[in-house]
Amino acid sequence: MQTNLADWIKDTPRGREADAVLRKCVHCGFCLATCPTYLLLGDELDSPRGRIYLMKQMLEGAPVTERTQLHLDRCLTCRACETTCPSGVEYGKLVDIGRDLVEQRVARPMGSRLRRWFLARTLPYRGLFGAALALGRTFRALLPSSLARNIPDSRPAGDWPAARHARRMVVLAGCVQPAMAPSINAAAARVLDCLGISLVEARGAGCCGGVTHHLNYQADALAFVKANVDAWWPHVEKGAEAIVITASGCGTMVADYGHLLAHDPAYRDKARRISELAKDISEVVAAEGAAIRERVRGGPAEKVAFHSPCSLQHGLKVRGVVESILRDAGFALTPVADPHLCCGSAGTYSILQPELSQRLLADKVRSLEAGAPQRVATANIGCLAHIQSGTRVPVRHWIELLDEAVSR
Repeated sequence: MQTNLADWIKDTPRGREADAVLRKCVHCGFCLATCPTYLLLGDELDSPRGRIYLMKQMLEGAPVTERTQLHLDRCLTCRACETTCPSGVEYGKLVDIGRDLVEQRVARPMGSRLRRWFLARTLPYRGLFGAALALGRTFRALLPSSLARNIPDSRPAGDWPAARHARRMVVLAGCVQPAMAPSINAAAARVLDCLGISLVEARGAGCCGGVTHHLNYQADALAFVKANVDAWWPHVEKGAEAIVITASGCGTMVADYGHLLAHDPAYRDKARRISELAKDISEVVAAEGAAIRERVRGGPAEKVAFHSPCSLQHGLKVRGVVESILRDAGFALTPVADPHLCCGSAGTYSILQPELSQRLLADKVRSLEAGAPQRVATANIGCLAHIQSGTRVPVRHWIELLDEAVSR
């Protein structure tokens, strides 16, 4: 794609990055076939190619309007287009730049600004979110059904093994997951303990920064990123083998730390190393496959439908790994149509774009329930909560199912 970036952006780090991404796009349109919003709306401007045109126009100096903001807001950032693209267009990086620039140029209505501000000031903070969730659980019977179904039941974490092995890994605690499902990280700790690996949390680490980043509070996001780097670095210096992430949405963010802090001389080397060490829990377990198979006890083959989050298959490009682990553990995976399509969770998307999100959820639930599974498994807390709100089939993180299999 030919570009002629405006003077105010072309010689900046962001301008050079955007220009490199734009030049890879060859207008082929392969991305349209896998873009969830284009499939729903049929509008070229709600496709990656259409949004790229809008961002290109902005970067070349054209006026920026509410229309540009609308179509960028509708993007799920699922990155299915990146998986499809034959030219390697890094759409996710471009849309991050585009959204931030639009945010600076187009004023949002007061209601929209307040809603986004509230999300950015509550979701990333574990204490605040935990208190709000506890309050919601207490008064769930008094809430409208549309809101009540989005409040998950409390699930006890269970035992967390003491750090007793020479091999150690650090786990991202996160922000909403400890309150919504503390059982996930505890299950990961138990599974890794069986493999001779101690999983520990780092004091001072918290939200990965993804929530604020995608809400365009990008300075706040970098503060979370730096806090995590500072918290994890002493463990890295002491020989921690990996930074383990059990929420694939957070995993895509941590994998990007090196890129986000590439121009910060105080953090760039540490951030790059953190990104290199970041591993989805599935990658860690798969590397110990033989030991896991020895631990699994035979039992009836439970039918499970696996939902691969966009952040896992498109963001981290981890495909087929969880499915193999579950099959090896004795689970019978049911077929799921269109597994590449988003469930509609996408961080805060389900709150900010409820109509589109609910349509995507309905389609995903139909696909997951088609094989009559006994449970649904996934790899991201946002997807887990969103899908559970639309089905009566129990939804769990796959590591919880594996924990059960090795503990029989």
